[in-house]
Amino acid sequence: MPHRCPWPGEDPLYIAYHDTDWGVPEYDDRALYEKLVLDGFQAGLSWITILRKRENFREAFDRFDPQAIARYGEADIDRLLANSGIVRSRAKIEAAIQGARVWCDIQDSSRGFSQRLWDFVDGAPATHHYASMAEVPAQTPTSQAMSKELKSLGFKFCGPVIVYAFMQAVGMVNDHLTGCFRHEEVARLNTPASA
Repeated sequence: MPHRCPWPGEDPLYIAYHDTDWGVPEYDDRALYEKLVLDGFQAGLSWITILRKRENFREAFDRFDPQAIARYGEADIDRLLANSGIVRSRAKIEAAIQGARVWCDIQDSSRGFSQRLWDFVDGAPATHHYASMAEVPAQTPTSQAMSKELKSLGFKFCGPVIVYAFMQAVGMVNDHLTGCFRHEEVARLNTPASA
């Protein structure tokens, strides 16, 4: 049995997420929006709660198509609040819609959502060398700076701790522990899409 980071425990879904998704560099604009929204829905909850509902979220939110979500109105909010398969928080639903509108503005007027976020890490993932979970920070100056910019643009539920979890998940940082079999596998993936 491979040695892995301890946080997935024995949950098969969590183990699969750790072994295949977490820490893999993601450069797709839409996929980054999805992950940021899901991390926002996680606020006050555990990630496994969101992971178990991820497919329900995808169905409810038009596969996280920001252009579709940006057009949501009150009827859509009511529909989502009635959906027991997702986290039914009006504030978080409204934040996802607002975030989609901001995403569209960024896509239309600048270098794009992905590049804007990846610029915080100079376009390439950082591989850390933590031996224990106690060494892994909850936030960093980079996550604080990204959080501040996202909030200034109009995103919500994106504090520096949520943003650092997002950065870990989308491979901006490789925080697999050094004893984890995924540490070296993910480090080998850590090259920018343009390379």
